[in-house]
Amino acid sequence: MMNARQYEIRPLDLLKIDTLSSSAGGGADVAASLLFAPNVPSWVATSLARSPFVVVRRAPRLGDAIPIGVRGSTRGERFGAWIDQRSIASALSPEALLERTPDSDRAHLPAFALLRAISSSIQATGLAWGPAGSTGFELASGTPTVTPESDLDIVIRAPSPLSRDAAAALLDTLSRTAREIGTRIDVQIETPEAAFSLAEFARANLRVMLRHADGPRLVADPWAAA
Repeated sequence: MMNARQYEIRPLDLLKIDTLSSSAGGGADVAASLLFAPNVPSWVATSLARSPFVVVRRAPRLGDAIPIGVRGSTRGERFGAWIDQRSIASALSPEALLERTPDSDRAHLPAFALLRAISSSIQATGLAWGPAGSTGFELASGTPTVTPESDLDIVIRAPSPLSRDAAAALLDTLSRTAREIGTRIDVQIETPEAAFSLAEFARANLRVMLRHADGPRLVADPWAAA
C-alpha cells in the first residue's frame, strides 16, 4: 500500500481508514471519520468495523476532504461522504491491485477467472489498468465481496486519445472472453480529468456520457472535453 500523504489520490482508489487515529474514535467507531455525512445508515458503522476500506468517488473535494463511498453487504447499501486525508492510513490504486491474488478457495469465481484471462490482452495495449468494483475491493481489503454473479469492473488509463476502431477491437476481445467464462465485464476509460464507458465509446459516431467531478456531460471527444 502507498502512503496516502505521498500519493495523488484518484477516483476508484481504495483507501484504508486509520483505525488508530483520534478522528476514528480510537478504533472503536471508524464511521466517525466520515465528514459532511448526516443521517448515516446503521449498516455503515458495521461495514467499516468489518473492513475499514472506502472507495474514492468522482465528486468535488470539500477543502482537503476527499469524496468517498462506503460499501455495504448488498448492492443497495452504498453511502457517499467525505474523509479528511489525515484519517487515511494508506491508498491502493486499481493498477496496484494487479499484484494481488484472491484466496485460493475463491480464485475460481468468474470475476477472478476473467481478470486473469484478460490480462495479456490489456497489457498488449501498453495502457495502465486494474480491477475496480467488488473485485478490486476484495483484493484490497481481503474481505469476501465477489459472488458467482459478480461482473468484473476494470479501469483503463488513457491519457492520450484512443481511436474508435481500437476501442471497438478491445471491447470485442474482452467481451468474447467474458462470454467464454460465463460472466460480464464493464470497462471504464479514465482520461486525466474524467471517465467514460468503453462500450459507449466503441459505438461509431455516438456521443458518450463523460463522468466528471462536477457532473456528467455528453461529448463526442472525451479528451477534448477535458
